[in-house]
Amino acid sequence: MKYTKKVFKNGLTLITIPMKDNPTVSVFVASSTGSEYETEKTNGLSHFLEHMCFKGTKKRPTAKIITGELDQIGAQNNAFTSQEYTAYYAKADKRHFDVILDVVSDIYLNPEFPKTELEKERGVILQEYKMYLDDLRSHVSDIWSELLYGDQPAGWRIIGTPETISKLQRKDFVSYHKKQYSASNTTVVVAGNIDEKEVQKKVAKTFKTINTGTYKKKKKVIENQKSPNIKIFYKDSDQTHIVLGVRSFDVHDKRNRTMRVMRSVLSGGMSARLFQKMREELGICYYVYASQDSFTNHGNFSISAGVDQNRLDIAISAIIEEMRKLVLEKVTEDELQKIKEGMIGRLNLNLESSDDISKFYLDQNAMRTPLQTPQQIIEDIEKVTADEIQELAREIFVDKNLNLAIVGKHKNTDALLKMLTFSL
Repeated sequence: MKYTKKVFKNGLTLITIPMKDNPTVSVFVASSTGSEYETEKTNGLSHFLEHMCFKGTKKRPTAKIITGELDQIGAQNNAFTSQEYTAYYAKADKRHFDVILDVVSDIYLNPEFPKTELEKERGVILQEYKMYLDDLRSHVSDIWSELLYGDQPAGWRIIGTPETISKLQRKDFVSYHKKQYSASNTTVVVAGNIDEKEVQKKVAKTFKTINTGTYKKKKKVIENQKSPNIKIFYKDSDQTHIVLGVRSFDVHDKRNRTMRVMRSVLSGGMSARLFQKMREELGICYYVYASQDSFTNHGNFSISAGVDQNRLDIAISAIIEEMRKLVLEKVTEDELQKIKEGMIGRLNLNLESSDDISKFYLDQNAMRTPLQTPQQIIEDIEKVTADEIQELAREIFVDKNLNLAIVGKHKNTDALLKMLTFSL
């Protein structure tokens, strides 16, 4: 699938992907800023600001006017905040491109941050924070980040803390928005049934007033692990949720293509190794999956599961054993080929709609990596060998890299810590 990337004189990046047989069009606008760009006092600001952008602009003074304009054309819209970037988007029938471009750009460029709405939304976000605490599957992911990175931006929660959320003031939003939502830090992606030249003209006109100042860059992540670590959040729950994994590489590292395939060996569907071992053979969990998280200057590889609290030790041993197998034994060519075919099939299925393909390119550009087409990623997948997978496993599956995050009814770390070894 062809795309065009254009960087305007003010530094704004526009990526267009024509999809002539698609009846829809999607518009994404994102700032390469998220929780890892915050300070201790402003933790949670990126996420809070994302909420506030929907609370009114000069042209559209209320949230109801914003959502009403999109609802009346049947548009889908939302926004999200990550560690690395914050994005706003809308998707609609191709006839309504002008409307969704105007609305999404308006909330991105011109939020008013009304004080009365700020106080209301503060209460909403504090409730959202509590919701995540009750969602143990989500909570254990936060514990995992805290375990790996501690008290630095990479280890902080995207949503912030009740203390920081309660103290953020309107001036914080105005200052952060002006600095971080600048032209050179902004990516616009438009995909669907479009005329690329026409889109370029309209985007140039729409974003001509965007701030062109410099944006604040993130701090270097400090990592200094010398032995396995465990972090437990005690919760009187019926199930124990765990994340077990290792430190790995940033998003620019070429070894990530091999890690992508290795992840699918473990977790590429219901026939993959982890599902078969943990659910079909042991009957120990409902969900289990492997994740590869690569950021601009750090990364990790992990396996998550929700398990019977009385069989936690069995679960940990089983996961480590599956990781150890990748170190000791090469993946067979037959299994490797099946894994690759599955990855390629899922990639194509996940890129059928205009919003999916928009986010595909947005993820890459917002993370400041060279753009790859789906076909180029498929070619990378096909190049990975069994030797490379085993070499990577031997490199990252070592004791000093191991970490285990737990949310559940557990307190004794000593016994669990002894289990964190790849040695037989």
